Amino acid sequence: MTKIAIMMGSKSDLPVMEEAANVLKDFDVAYEIRVLSAHRTPKETAEYAEGLRERGVKVVICGAGASAALSGVVAAHTTLPVIGVPIDATSLNGMDALLSTVQMPPGVPVGSVAIGKPGAKNAALLALRIFGVEDAAIAEKLEKFREEQKQKILNIKL
Repeated sequence: MTKIAIMMGSKSDLPVMEEAANVLKDFDVAYEIRVLSAHRTPKETAEYAEGLRERGVKVVICGAGASAALSGVVAAHTTLPVIGVPIDATSLNGMDALLSTVQMPPGVPVGSVAIGKPGAKNAALLALRIFGVEDAAIAEKLEKFREEQKQKILNIKL
């Protein structure tokens, strides 16, 4: 059963959004991944978002650059948690996408993470934390991950 949907507005966003997929693979969590555009495929995007819950999706991660409307459009068509990943796709270095992602109107929430690959990784980890509230196995894996992160820092020899 799919637990997380990863969406992106363009195939060129794949190198960023693969970072989220890699985290989910490491945690052995099922996901599906799609390219759908808020502007170029609006009907298909809305239909996909409206059918997420029926397919077993629990959280949506959306990556988009420029106007970064994808996460907002998806959030408008589902009540599932949506996490937006701003992507550096224009001369504004992703700041346009970041502002578009975080400036959602009241009633249409989108969680936002950092621009680019670090944001995609954190989006997956945030989705896992959402699952970890009720899934003890995922919570345990997150604790192990956090301990590994701690040890990497503590093992640095200067």
